[in-house]
Amino acid sequence: MSQKVLLHAKEIDIILNRLACQLIENHKDFKETCLIGLQPRGIQLTHRLAEILKLETEIDFLEVGKLDLTFYRDDFRRSDKTLTANTTEIDFIVENKNVVFIDDVLYTGRSIRAALTAIQSYGRPKSIELLTLIDRRFSRHLPIQATYKGRKVDAIDDEKVKVHWKEIHDEDAVYLVKN
Repeated sequence: MSQKVLLHAKEIDIILNRLACQLIENHKDFKETCLIGLQPRGIQLTHRLAEILKLETEIDFLEVGKLDLTFYRDDFRRSDKTLTANTTEIDFIVENKNVVFIDDVLYTGRSIRAALTAIQSYGRPKSIELLTLIDRRFSRHLPIQATYKGRKVDAIDDEKVKVHWKEIHDEDAVYLVKN
């Protein structure tokens, strides 16, 4: 197994600040917008963006939640592996709000399809956008595209994109791993 660094800490920091600026451009004061991290791998990216939006700008109202997709996935019960559900934490109303789904890697689009189904349990959003750190082009199974993209990556099927966060892995980095 070999791995190649796609992004190092400084590049990730620049991308996160750019993505935060794009969100501010489109959503101004966030009074009608909420950020929802997709469990499990979108949560750290959501926390980082929320931190940038709160600390480095003058946004004082920001609704942030977590959405578990486990039981909404189309591959649920198709594997012998036991799935463990994560928690959903949405303590606000999404009805008529602009929802921004946040995930680390956009690959096949199946997680986003599951998120679109899952969010309906919490109301009918006015609009839904997708923010992703890595967009794996040429791998989509569904016609889903990110509204906000950190970096586009061309990876073939036997390659994986792994995102490391310093809070979990002691480093900020994105790797392309080949089996």
